[in-house]
Amino acid sequence: MEPIYYTYYQSPVGLLKIGGTDTYISEITFVDNKDQVTYGEPGISDVIHQCTEELIEFFHGARRSFDIPVHQAGTEFQLKVWGELLNISFGKTISYLDLAKRLGDPKVIRAAAATNGKNNIAIVVPCHRVIGSNQSLVGYAGGLWRKKWLLDHEFKIAHGVQTLF
Repeated sequence: MEPIYYTYYQSPVGLLKIGGTDTYISEITFVDNKDQVTYGEPGISDVIHQCTEELIEFFHGARRSFDIPVHQAGTEFQLKVWGELLNISFGKTISYLDLAKRLGDPKVIRAAAATNGKNNIAIVVPCHRVIGSNQSLVGYAGGLWRKKWLLDHEFKIAHGVQTLF
């Protein structure tokens, strides 16, 4: 098993914990409590360095998609949901019902929503782009204020509005 490396990046939406191996990113999570700061193996892999650079570009408005390899452990259904999230275009949103339909069965809406909430690679696997059927901001592990910030940021970039970050 490959060693897991961690680093932290102070982003416009708070401290991000970035974890991964020499070959993929397995975690990008929000750290709201400094007591949550932990470290894996010493050193930073090239993939983690690349991820940090891509996140910086994203927050500066210079990147709309990510090139880094990602991997999360999950069931076949979870992997399918997370894979579908990668198909949501920058600056766009879909509803949980739309997500379930993209998975081939509107009846899996609750399971799809639950899996969306278990995504462990925030921003890069854009679970923040899934909203309620009535266009409301619902359910985001990082907090609804972050979801709103990320969606506003992407909308501004997608529509040519200048931002400070």
